[in-house]
Amino acid sequence: MWPQLYEWIALFIKWFHVICGVAWIGASFYFTWLDNSLETPPKWKQDKGIKGDLWAIHGGGFYEVAKYQVGPEQMPEKLHWFKWEAYSTWLTGTALLIWMYYFNAQAYLIDPRVMELSTLQAVSLGIGTIFLGVVVYEGLMRSPLNRSTPLFIAVLVLFGALFFYAFAHMFSGRGAFIHMGALIGSIMVNNVFHKIIPGQRKMVKQVAAGEPVDPAPGLEGKRRSIHNNYFTLPIIFLMISNHYPMVYQHAQSWLIGLLIMLISAYIRHYFNLKHSGQSKPSVMYVGAGAMFALAVAISWQATSQLHAPKVVAAQGSESAVATASVEAEPQLTEQQHSALGIIEARCGQCHSSTPTDDVFKVAPSGAVFDTWQDVERWKSRIIARAVVSGDMPFLNKTEMTDAERQELNKILNASE
Repeated sequence: MWPQLYEWIALFIKWFHVICGVAWIGASFYFTWLDNSLETPPKWKQDKGIKGDLWAIHGGGFYEVAKYQVGPEQMPEKLHWFKWEAYSTWLTGTALLIWMYYFNAQAYLIDPRVMELSTLQAVSLGIGTIFLGVVVYEGLMRSPLNRSTPLFIAVLVLFGALFFYAFAHMFSGRGAFIHMGALIGSIMVNNVFHKIIPGQRKMVKQVAAGEPVDPAPGLEGKRRSIHNNYFTLPIIFLMISNHYPMVYQHAQSWLIGLLIMLISAYIRHYFNLKHSGQSKPSVMYVGAGAMFALAVAISWQATSQLHAPKVVAAQGSESAVATASVEAEPQLTEQQHSALGIIEARCGQCHSSTPTDDVFKVAPSGAVFDTWQDVERWKSRIIARAVVSGDMPFLNKTEMTDAERQELNKILNASE
């Protein structure tokens, strides 16, 4: 029961995380559009301290929106804040990281072919590197580099590349991408918690007290909000990347991931320009062209180049792979040899470092079952998908029998 229950809990956490993320990113998109779309108001509104306004229609009604230069003459009785979208997204994302990648580190986070780690070491590296990344970003935000936008962007991209490279050389492909997403998400929520909300609280307090409003916290909050806006498309890509092993299992996965993030942020720039009244379709064309060119370049490579990092593909036929794994593991029991034989025959076409399936040219989910060590790593997943739910092999293309499923269940459970 536990493998299936584990999957259900993961589903609920991920579902809640996606809902919260939609709310946060939707708010980011809306307020960036709103700020960029404001027009100079009539004189009577300017006299009331209104900096810009706009009219909109939605849901069968008209809306009039106004933004004050500093603040209203009198604090309204009810003021809507936008913070829990960010906090709930980060909290559910952290819960998902812990549940999927830390509680089940041997399957999803640790890849012995990349780096031999214990669960404690992997978790410590993951948390420590994320914390370090947030500190580095905050240091860059407070450094003199901020005076030059091009220089700041170049240095930020360099540090992003270093962290992505580090993740890819510590963890499995999926683990590396999810940790890069966790790092960016933590940076974004740090912007909200550490600068945007405190700045707003200070501004509200000053308006309520009838004091002159210091514009500095508001300007810093806006700068951080703009950063978060450009991070949105990259982080959405990282959130869904675990469904696409041709990206995270590539030998240069960190570089491909970084390029997709940069291109998507550039595409986001087109929309931000458009909302502010600057139509530059060339930005969109260049971004879309770059994304398509990257996809073609990756797809053009030979299938043998699309493998997990540091995996040396076995040479020869599929039977040679099976023979090599058996010869390399003479210490296995007769039952373990039997289970490995079933897995190689029924699952090896897809879940191999050199897949032979006509559709899946890269091991789905990064799950490679070449050796008994691999099987041990993915044991709970194999039981959940091949035995309990029975949805694997995919469409039962290899015709795994019920007897083979039960034998796998018995042997894998006995090996605990």
